[in-house]
Amino acid sequence: MGVSTSRPDKGVALVTVDFPPVNALPVQGWYDLADAVRAAGRDPEVRCVVLAAAGRGFNAGVDIKEIQRDPGHGALLGANRGCAEAFAAVYDCEVPVVAAVQGFCLGGGIGLVGNADAIVASEDAVFGLPELDRGALGAATHLARLVPPHLMRALYYTSRTATAAELHAHGSVWRVVPRAELAGAALGLAAEIAQKDGSLIRLAKAAINGIDPVDVRRSYRFEQGFTFEANLSGAADRIRDTFGKGQDA
Repeated sequence: MGVSTSRPDKGVALVTVDFPPVNALPVQGWYDLADAVRAAGRDPEVRCVVLAAAGRGFNAGVDIKEIQRDPGHGALLGANRGCAEAFAAVYDCEVPVVAAVQGFCLGGGIGLVGNADAIVASEDAVFGLPELDRGALGAATHLARLVPPHLMRALYYTSRTATAAELHAHGSVWRVVPRAELAGAALGLAAEIAQKDGSLIRLAKAAINGIDPVDVRRSYRFEQGFTFEANLSGAADRIRDTFGKGQDA
């Protein structure tokens, strides 16, 4: 359990997240993920990073039960800072990051894939931000990188999900494959990228980040301020107290 890194192919680092049962990450998990992605990107032998997850889903966001157990705001602050660190690590990784997504990709998972350079998804993958149902706000910044603006708003306000096929139609998912083929498809794309010159691929990543029209780090931190407001007002606690009853997340 935790975050691990392996080298399945020349020039490719595979960072795998494994937090059963649903990959809802605790505070330390987000920091561990950030450290693993940054370390892989700094390695001069690595030219592409694949971000994957074990289990039935890619990511279910933050561990809400950890926040509920904390009588103060330490866990909430830790989760928000940890998410910001992990999202930034993916975005700022010195080499391209390919996200391999299966099952559910929710909440913080959207922050990860929205900051990745390419997404390969299994046919059963669904993407969404159930934040309003969980007493939180945030990652609309990243959902807006996956779908058009009005669809982003509708998905955000309703907490509905979009399928991998729908995101493929919008051009944000590179390929949709059967789950059994997900690892091979993601690693295949990474291997193709890893064939490029190491110095040039790093320059390319920096150049593409430099022309982004939105500063994703500042935009996301702006959103997080409203999460703090929701907590101070008591609205977040009212919603979180109804979450997870009868669930294993």
